[in-house]
This record gives sequence, C-alpha cells and structure tokens, in this order.
Amino acid sequence: MPESPAAATPYEVLGVSASASEHELRRAYRRLLRQTHPDIGGSATRFHAVQHAWELVGTPANRAAYDRARFADAEPAGARPAGPGYGAAGGGGAGRAGSPGASGPGHSGPRARTYGHPGGHARQQYLALVREWAGRGTSLQDPYDPELVRAAPREIRRTLAKALAEEATAQLIAGLGIGFTAWHDVDPGRDARKLDHVVLGPAGLFAVLSEDWGGIVQLRRGELVGDVIDPGEEPMAALERSARSLARSVKVRFTALVITVPDGSAEQPFTVPGRGRRPTIITVPRSRLVGLLRDGLPGMERGSFEKVFELRSRLQNGVRFIAD
Repeated sequence: MPESPAAATPYEVLGVSASASEHELRRAYRRLLRQTHPDIGGSATRFHAVQHAWELVGTPANRAAYDRARFADAEPAGARPAGPGYGAAGGGGAGRAGSPGASGPGHSGPRARTYGHPGGHARQQYLALVREWAGRGTSLQDPYDPELVRAAPREIRRTLAKALAEEATAQLIAGLGIGFTAWHDVDPGRDARKLDHVVLGPAGLFAVLSEDWGGIVQLRRGELVGDVIDPGEEPMAALERSARSLARSVKVRFTALVITVPDGSAEQPFTVPGRGRRPTIITVPRSRLVGLLRDGLPGMERGSFEKVFELRSRLQNGVRFIAD
C-alpha cells in the first residue's frame, strides 16, 4: 500500500534537508535521540519515529534505496483525475448522482444518491499550491508526478492526502446503497470550514470529515492531537462549528459528527459524548466508517422512512456547495 503523501519523510523527522550530509544526518539523529528518549521525559512516539527514520536513511545503502523507492512503486490511488471536469466543486448547485470520485470501482447493485464532487476543492488547492511552489511560469506536465509529490513541502503533500481521503470516503459512502443520500464539499455558510460529507440514512444524519495527517492521532481533553496535527488546528471543534452552521441554516439536527482517518492512524475509535443539543463527535478508522453510518451509535434509535424523506427534501433544497 503506497505511503500517505502527508507522511513525514525521514529527513523531515530528523529535521534536515534531503541533501544533508552523512555527518549532518548522524548529528541530528543523536541530538533527537537525547531529546525524545522517554527516560528523560521525551515522547515515546517521537522516539520511535526518530529510530525508524534512521533505519531508513542512516546508512548510505539504506538512504539510496529509500530515495529510489519512495513513491516510485505506485502513485497514491486516485491521484489523477478520473475524467473531464473532475474536481469542479459545484459552484452552488448539486452535482449529478454518482459523480466521478463518489462512484469508483468495486461496488455493485443500487448505490447511494450522491451530490457534489468529493475531493474537488482539496485538489484545486493542491494544484494551486504545487504550481506556486514550482515557480511562476513553470509548466508542469504532470502535477501528480511521483517525483514531484515526493519533493514538495509537507503542507502541499498534506493537501493532496486530504483530497485522496475525501475520495476514499466518498467511495465507501456510495456503496452504502439506495437508502442513503450524501452531499460532498458542502458550504455550511457563516464563514465556517467546508463539510466534506453530509450523509443521511436510516441511522440518522451525519457530518463527516475525512482526514489523513500522515501519522497517529490521539484524543486529549476533547480534541484530537498528535505530532502530525498543526498547533491550534482543533479538527473536532472546527467540525462542530461547521455542522452547527449548516444545521441552523437548513434547520436540521445532526445525529453525530464523524472524523474518519486511515486505518493505523487511530488505534481505536475516540468518542466525545454529546451534551444537550451538542451531538456526539466520534473519530473512527476508515474500515469502521460504513458500519457506523449504517448502524449508528450504540443505543441510537433508527429514523422512520417518513423522517428520512423529509430531511432529504430539506437538505436537497438547502445545501450549497463550495464554489471554485
């Protein structure tokens, strides 16, 4: 399985450039070992990351093998547009059901109704950033070229990983079946951050955030944290603000808010229980997302067909999409 574009390279972990000398690599490695060792109050996660980085590039042979292999075997799944017009963000109107990116291969039978263009806005951001980084006037024949992705700064790779995560989630949602409806790249209004997916089904109404930070995340004091999450990012709080904005404008109530991350990024689901009118926020590995959307939270009552139909009509009339 190809590595996430957002994953830190060994050079980034060690805090050196990819052109660093052997002496600079070794000096950085020894310094970080002392700083991160758990016995002196360091982070065990960072300590192991430093060790793993050294295993990859600590010797000339390993370094040469890493430099040849990273992103060389295969580019990330879905890294290229699936067809003409892919990535358009809707401009305020609903995309057609089963739009590219929401309907990928591997599913058969009736599919969920889907609107909008999952990953489209993030792809546009990636293309703008990578072209700016490459330099004005530079013609990029292939902005998804593996060597180019590999060389790009992590914040640019992170944007591509975000797009791929949204597309992967959309494929899972589309396979839920005809009883489900999803809207992608939704504009919640009130200057709030976009909602990646709004999913309606028998188990309720869910706002879903698709993320790939390229590393492990944890729950601490009601918020996701980790070395791979930027200080002050607060993804749970941002998702709640966006869901609240849409709920007010469309006059709906979310059953739960969901953050889905690649398997391995979270060892187990993280749940922040709802309080009063505030919905539960849960972080799940991607492999558990379908079960959550289909079955709902434990003890949750499933909605009636009439209620689902009413909510779908209200959302269909009220949802707006992120403009280009």
